[in-house]
Amino acid sequence: MSKEIKGIIVSRLIVLVSIILVPIAIFFIYNFVSFNLWYSNDPVLTIIVVKIICPFIFSISWLFFLILFIHRFANTLDDVDKTISVVPSRLKFFYGINAVYLMAIFIFPAITPVISILSFASMAWRLTTFRKKVWEEDTKTSTFTWIMMGLASIIPIFCSVSVIPEFFVLADFLWNDIWVPLLPYLFKISYSLFTALAIGAFILLFYNSGISEYEQFWVKTSKKQRVWNIKILEIILFAFFLYLDLLEFDVINLFYIMGFIFIIITSIVNFIQGKSKVKGFKSHLFGYLIATVFIGSNVLFTTEDFSEILRVWSLVISAILYIIVFFYTFLQAE
Repeated sequence: MSKEIKGIIVSRLIVLVSIILVPIAIFFIYNFVSFNLWYSNDPVLTIIVVKIICPFIFSISWLFFLILFIHRFANTLDDVDKTISVVPSRLKFFYGINAVYLMAIFIFPAITPVISILSFASMAWRLTTFRKKVWEEDTKTSTFTWIMMGLASIIPIFCSVSVIPEFFVLADFLWNDIWVPLLPYLFKISYSLFTALAIGAFILLFYNSGISEYEQFWVKTSKKQRVWNIKILEIILFAFFLYLDLLEFDVINLFYIMGFIFIIITSIVNFIQGKSKVKGFKSHLFGYLIATVFIGSNVLFTTEDFSEILRVWSLVISAILYIIVFFYTFLQAE
């Protein structure tokens, strides 16, 4: 079932916002990052190709692709929560934001040329076959349609070839100039968030007799208000912990240790009692394990280099899990 907020279907709203923001993001990237043409040093040609033609072609391609699969994208967003089972629901927001950013760094630039070529070929196919009302399984595409598809693909192929070497520059820019400098603040936000959520999950265990129904699909109506009260508490705790961390109060480390302990207790109790009491209980042990490694890297290890490796890889692994689930759900969606 689609999630709604005051009558607005969230998944449809996200897709609509994406249709608006993706072209803007593409133009912003190609006009903000210093791309060069590998086959020419002419500044005028570089401006025409890199600043105008490429972002225009790629924007049109993504617009067509998003609109063409608008229902599939919306259904995918609705089904992701049902498909993924390794990440607890209370941690999905953070993991999801991190996955979106890593997709923007590595996957989005890599698949844009492919999306562009397929989109323009599809446009040509539709324009040359729109009069045909019935298609049988053995219906063949005419030679004229194939020729038009090939001609329509020339411009996106040209744009892709022109900037493919620069995709590595883009990935390097997004990673080293944006993501890496933001990592210290990202860690502070994530530690504060995880600790607040860990405390909320621990409290919820007592209300639900050891089963964190907040992590399942079957939350009873009578307990919804109780869950909302805990959500409000988590927001307050998150703001408080972030304030302590940003101002570098030493007491924040005690709260992080407490959150680390609570996450371990919550994951074990949910797994053991939940599996024994509820048929078809969906374990989130692996998702909690990632969170435990992430917070534990800060409170248990004194070696900065080793701690950094654990923190970064816990983020990367969670992002990869999200990305795999998203693409799998997209391919399976109706």
